[in-house]
Amino acid sequence: MAFVPWNSQPLQVWARKHAPGQSITLGGHQTHYIERGEGRPVILIHGFFYDTYMWHNNIETLATQFKVYAIDLWGFGYSTREPLDYGYSLYSQQLLEFMDALRIQKASLIGQSIGGGAIVKFATSHRDRIDRAILVAPAGMPNPLPLMARIANFPLVGEVMYGLQSDFMRKLALRRNFIHNPAHITDAYFQNVTRFHKIRGTSEAMLTMLRKRFFDTLLGDVQSLRDTDLPTLIVWGQEDQSVPVERGQTMHAILRGSRLHIIPDAGHCPHDEQSESFNQLALAYLSERLEAA
Repeated sequence: MAFVPWNSQPLQVWARKHAPGQSITLGGHQTHYIERGEGRPVILIHGFFYDTYMWHNNIETLATQFKVYAIDLWGFGYSTREPLDYGYSLYSQQLLEFMDALRIQKASLIGQSIGGGAIVKFATSHRDRIDRAILVAPAGMPNPLPLMARIANFPLVGEVMYGLQSDFMRKLALRRNFIHNPAHITDAYFQNVTRFHKIRGTSEAMLTMLRKRFFDTLLGDVQSLRDTDLPTLIVWGQEDQSVPVERGQTMHAILRGSRLHIIPDAGHCPHDEQSESFNQLALAYLSERLEAA
């Protein structure tokens, strides 16, 4: 097949071809989401570089017991590419509007990296809307950007990196920042992860986020949740090179009553690399609350 240039395709055209779910307008902005299963609601929130495909090894298993929604954050997937004030406050607002629009009064939330950070921010203002939270290698604690992200922040360098019309830079980013085992990054996996990167405006959105440097700015928010009654499970990959496991240990120490589970042989996406272990852990944790209720 002919190579489709990165950052080249109109959102609506590409979405009609490839979006796996449906879209809803929230505050004038398009939000794409997947919906599966029946039961109590669980909402999945992806991290940087990914979209709803991040949860491809988890959705169907979780949907055997729960009503599962996976959303594309604005700037990612098949959601809007309009210039926005990207950050945790924006994504907390998107989550609130999504829950209100679908009349989800209360849900369990699962988020990876900045998706986990969005949950932390959301919890500071909307604790009553959360049943329990699973934070997967959440961003938010003080932590330097990975090397590739720091390089991309130099003027014009990021534009060149993301503008190269080959797969090299994105495959390198997956290997260095997200996935521990290179064998996990098959050709099919790469194509599915990065398909939305073909949408016009994606590179600009991601570079804007990197250059805002908001990823590690939630220490105060985490501290404000210190004594919350929100049941929280923190999951980390032992080999995480982007946000080292020590950040999870610090977060766990701050959030009294939280639990920390470290998954071996996994990087920044332990729910994906070790999906069977994660799915068992998540189902047990989410069901525990129901039994206790």
